[in-house]
Amino acid sequence: MTEISAINCIEVPVGSEDVAVSIRDEYVAYFRTKAGFVSSTFYRASIQNDAINFINIVVWSSQEAYDAVVNEGFSNFEGLNADGKKVLGKGFPAPIVVHPGVYEIIGG
Repeated sequence: MTEISAINCIEVPVGSEDVAVSIRDEYVAYFRTKAGFVSSTFYRASIQNDAINFINIVVWSSQEAYDAVVNEGFSNFEGLNADGKKVLGKGFPAPIVVHPGVYEIIGG
């Protein structure tokens, strides 16, 4: 199996930084309870000259492990999974905007 990374590029307006960090921490605590969670790293841009100023990378042991956590989130507008958690970047409130993606390593 190949590890995959859920990489969320996040637009966090000035004044919403603490909210973004708090919500991210809440989700990582939840993900740690799930089979296949490997790690999470949160980045903040050191130079604020772009709309994307935070990046969250969550590594899963496989696509199947990721899919098991996201599950029903793919099929409903709210992104709610079977545990009632908003996934696919939908757990962050406006005006925070998340651009989610899932990637596999192809080189290093």
